[in-house]
Amino acid sequence: MAARGRRKKVVNGIVLVNKAAGLTSRDVVQKVTRIYSAKKAGHTGTLDPFATGLLPVCLGEATKVSGLLLASDKRYIATLGLGVETDTGDHDGEIIEQMAVPALTREKIESVLERFRGEILQVPPMYSSLKFEGKSLHVYARKGIEIEREPRQVQIMELSLLDFDQHQIRFEVHCSKGTYVRVLGEDIAKALGTVGHLTALHRTQTGVFKADMMRDLDEIAMFRVTNLLPIDIALVDYEAIYLTVEQKNHLWLGGFLFDVKPQNPEKDCLVRLYNEHQQIFAIGEWRADKQRLKIKRGFNVDPSLDSHAQ
Repeated sequence: MAARGRRKKVVNGIVLVNKAAGLTSRDVVQKVTRIYSAKKAGHTGTLDPFATGLLPVCLGEATKVSGLLLASDKRYIATLGLGVETDTGDHDGEIIEQMAVPALTREKIESVLERFRGEILQVPPMYSSLKFEGKSLHVYARKGIEIEREPRQVQIMELSLLDFDQHQIRFEVHCSKGTYVRVLGEDIAKALGTVGHLTALHRTQTGVFKADMMRDLDEIAMFRVTNLLPIDIALVDYEAIYLTVEQKNHLWLGGFLFDVKPQNPEKDCLVRLYNEHQQIFAIGEWRADKQRLKIKRGFNVDPSLDSHAQ
């Protein structure tokens, strides 16, 4: 890893970390920051300390796309321990209830899972980073204070039973942003006639990023350059538009373009904008009603500054 006291520098890009159990998301960001000696960094979607798997870390100008990654759907593999409920919904919490587990069959479990596919309502857990009067809910939870929470609508695109025995169920879920898999596990256990908590949670996808792209921290430290991915890898679902120097400068100064259009100009959309060096410099916004293109989010990129942690 980077030596202590190493001078920080401008580094732009995305690092896909395979988070180990026991680390907080902030721990991972700090370790990646030290590896690259980066001036600026942030993660895109918290993973609880007990959870493992894909955690994208954005460096420098890539932090400007973190909101898009936060809004993307996710995929997890979860292990639900049955018969024991904890205050946090995972194995790091204190046991608050124990209950017998009824006899389970694949048919019974499948019938229960069917209830949770599609759009469902979830009550956010007290042990979460959601804010109430400026403080995270977990701050109140640790003081024994219960805050009333309104149910939120989330979408479960896929929910598949992987395997089970009389003590636990292992399932895979593809879900929308804002879904708490801990709560989903608790609700599934209750629907089966018992209680439960997650004993393991592994994230395998965040938007366009998948499990085969992530790397352990040790490997990232050893191969820094190859594990620093370009900003636009997070934007591959957006159409790419390449501009001339004059067009780029006109947009950069706050102007609009009317003669440069996406493939479907009758629909509002976001696009990737590239300069004369075929380097992304902004996310563009096309307004169909006005038939014009403008910059929605610009990146201060320069080949001489994009160090790639040499």
